Amino acid sequence: MSRVVLFPYPAQGHINPMFQLANILHHTIGFAISVVYTQHNAPDISRYPHFQFHLISDPVTDDNSLIPFRGNAINVLNARCARPFKLCLARILSEENNATVRCIITDAMWYSTQAVADELNVSRIVLRTASVHSSLVYAALPLFHQTGYLTSMEARAEDAVPEFQPIKVKDIPTFGAKDQNSIVEFFSNVFTETKRSSALIFNTFEELESPDLAKLRRQFDMPVFAIGPFNKRFSAAETSLRKQDRSSIDWLDTHAPQSVLYVSFGSIAAMDKTTFLEVAWGLANSGQPFLWVVRPGSINGAASAGSEVLPAEWAEKVSGRSCVVEWAPQQEVLAHSSVGGFWTHSGWNSTVESICEGVPMMCAPYFADQMINARWVSEVWRIAINLERVFARRDVEEGIRRLMTTAEGVEMRRRVAALKETAAACLGPGGSSYEALVGLSKFIMELG
Repeated sequence: MSRVVLFPYPAQGHINPMFQLANILHHTIGFAISVVYTQHNAPDISRYPHFQFHLISDPVTDDNSLIPFRGNAINVLNARCARPFKLCLARILSEENNATVRCIITDAMWYSTQAVADELNVSRIVLRTASVHSSLVYAALPLFHQTGYLTSMEARAEDAVPEFQPIKVKDIPTFGAKDQNSIVEFFSNVFTETKRSSALIFNTFEELESPDLAKLRRQFDMPVFAIGPFNKRFSAAETSLRKQDRSSIDWLDTHAPQSVLYVSFGSIAAMDKTTFLEVAWGLANSGQPFLWVVRPGSINGAASAGSEVLPAEWAEKVSGRSCVVEWAPQQEVLAHSSVGGFWTHSGWNSTVESICEGVPMMCAPYFADQMINARWVSEVWRIAINLERVFARRDVEEGIRRLMTTAEGVEMRRRVAALKETAAACLGPGGSSYEALVGLSKFIMELG
């Protein structure tokens, strides 16, 4: 049996698609799977008895400055994890009882693994967990740096970036780093090493990002496999780092079709207390039923659940039409008939899941690729309302009403329903993602 070794980046939004890919490669194609992982955000390996797991030492547990993986911290992680990964991979390759290791598949963030692959003479395939359109923007960060976009972002925030319409200067991802040089260096490393790899995998489908896939293939001149949406093959529920509150599904069962707004800002995004309360009162004033995920750490500097700061008068106003939980089974929530809209941070996994269930969105992007995704879903695919990063309760209230109760919202729902059908069709025999997966399988079998 042929084996593939996977190395996910230890953040929830990166772990989920890597494990979904592992399941696809194992259950759909038949590859044996080995997973190298770090102690930080370690997966529950008991859920995957059919995989081999290999723990490596990492610096994150002992150095909180490396969380949440911004700026120079990502470069430090690569430098410190390269040797432990090399030693681990060498052991896997030398084990006599192992099947033939065809390749390694590592997250694009682990750019240091390309040198390891070269040294151990094994092929590397890169999983890019972001969208294709945002990846093209990331790849252009050195150019943006040279042309002055990154040094004058505040003054030029609303200016368009002609090379990447419809994004604006303020959408360019900087990860909040004060030292822009470290971000430019990091993404230069990511894409230099990606281009040296054997192939690139995306959780997307041709029909969704066709022009950008064509552009990326021209720029990178390498095999690119668009085999998504991953979540329609395997759920991300098994790799959730938080316990999912299933009472949210029971609550949804009591509501009318397309009447509930689902609100979740992902696993990392946090806001100050003032913005949190603006969100809360915007939801209350909208009059719309809502399911709101408020996890511990939702408010900057507060480890406890943000729901603790909600005033009694707020709770009284939303009584009977609100459900607040610390974490929800998102894919199941979005597929529920009562959900009519999704207020999201615009992470790529959440965006794809919403499209796959035909749910229009309202966007409040936080950092990284989220601003680009929000711009795309609102202005290119026109299936969302973009509140952007700064908003008041009036903006929230108006956005919810536009999404849930107006003709504009109906049109968004029609467009995203069409994309839902396309996403489903691409996975079937003859579909673009089906054929791409067949191509990926053959490609891997020719390696090693």
